[in-house]
Order: sequence, then structure tokens, then C-alpha cells
Amino acid sequence: MEEKFLRYSIVLIFAFVAELIDGGIGMGYGVSLTTFLLSIGIGTAMASAATHISEIFTTLVSGISHFRIGNFDKEIFTYLAISGVIGGSIGAYAAVEFQNISSIKPFVSGILLLMGLLIIVKFVRRRNGLEQEYRRPRRKHLVVLGFVASFIDAIGGGGWGPTSTPALITNNANPRKSIGSVNFAEFFVTLSISLTFFLAMPSIDWSIVIPITIGGIIAAPIAAMITKKLPNRTLGIAAGCLIVFLSIRTILESVGIGFLF
Repeated sequence: MEEKFLRYSIVLIFAFVAELIDGGIGMGYGVSLTTFLLSIGIGTAMASAATHISEIFTTLVSGISHFRIGNFDKEIFTYLAISGVIGGSIGAYAAVEFQNISSIKPFVSGILLLMGLLIIVKFVRRRNGLEQEYRRPRRKHLVVLGFVASFIDAIGGGGWGPTSTPALITNNANPRKSIGSVNFAEFFVTLSISLTFFLAMPSIDWSIVIPITIGGIIAAPIAAMITKKLPNRTLGIAAGCLIVFLSIRTILESVGIGFLF
């Protein structure tokens, strides 16, 4: 009993940290948490399902928090959410039907690695206080981005944030509003993915889902406030660094070099 309590306490704490990172810079919760659950012996399907189910609650709290303090763009949110629901549902179905589709992750990570480096360079060279430089992406680009990002997220156990947030930032969208809009849209994407997984996997280990959900919910409003306070340049550089780290980790794991987190 004590061993189980300690295990679930660690899961809760890690979920708190993962959501703090994700809500603060728009990415990392699903990828980090799924990897952690696998590292402590949780099965692949259960880890992915538990992460997505917990994200229903954490992304809702995070999205509302961002919306209330102004980290939000209605058009970005709307087009990402609609196309994301479609792509996520198709991706989750594909993940169930074709288990080996996860081999796409190293290829995707290579693209994200390049995007992360571009973001770092972009924001290192940019001075703060240049809000007028930002622009809203075109609608057709948002539709394509939402579909692709959610599809990758569903088949890879994570990736909505690392795919959509850097794509927006590299196209000169406002980092703060991009992060908030991505977080809020993720609720609807995660809901569609979770429903698909739930129909395919009726047996869910709620003893894993509950602690990671609690940890994520506690961290979500705190992360939103961090986003509100940090300058755009800092957010951009932080996002780029996290993308680079996560991408390198995934690529190395694909050749047999593992990480704990």
C-alpha cells in the first residue's frame, strides 16, 4: 500500500511539473508525461490513454485561465480547434488500427528540432516591446496546422503543443496569444482523441488517471499567470529550448538511448 501511495504521489508531482511547463510555454505535457509513465512500467496504450484523459481536465482549466487573462486569439483558437478535432479523431483511430505508426516520431522530431532552433535564433535577435511586428496566420494555414498537429498528437502520445506552437511563433504570431489559444484549443482536440481511445480501450486504469489529473489541474492556473508575466522574448526562447530538448530526446530514444524524463 505504501509503495503504491509513493508511486502515485510521484506521478502527481511529475504531472504538476509537466503541466507547469506546458501551460507556461504551450507544449510538453503529453510528450513528457507519456515518457515518464512508460519509464515506470506503465504500458504504452495505457500511458497514452491516461495522459489524454487527464488532459481533458488540465487543458480545460489551462485554456480558461489563459482566456480570462487575455492570452487568447479567437480566430487562431477557432480554426485550430475545428480542424484539430477532425485530425485527432482520425489519428487516434489510426493509432489503434496501426500500432507501428509511431515510427513517424523520429521524423517529426527532426522537423521540430529545426523549428526549435529557428525560434531560438528568432527571439535571441528580437528586442522586447515590438508587439506591432506580430501578425495573425492565414486561416487555411491554421486549418492545415490544426489537423496535422492533432494527428501527430494522437498517433505519438503527444505533440499538439510542440507542433502547433512553434509553427505559429515562427510565422510571427504573438507568442503569448499563440500559447493561450493552443492550450484552449487542445481541450477540444484532447476530448476527441480520448473519446476515440475510450471506445477502443474500455478498460482504463483510473488509479493512474486521477493523480496525474489532480497534479495538472493544480498547476494549470499557475502556468497561465507565468505566461502573463513573462516577456514575449523570454517565452519564445524558452519554447525553442524545450522543443530542441524534446526533439533530441525522441531522436536518441529511437536509436536506443533512453531518458528518464
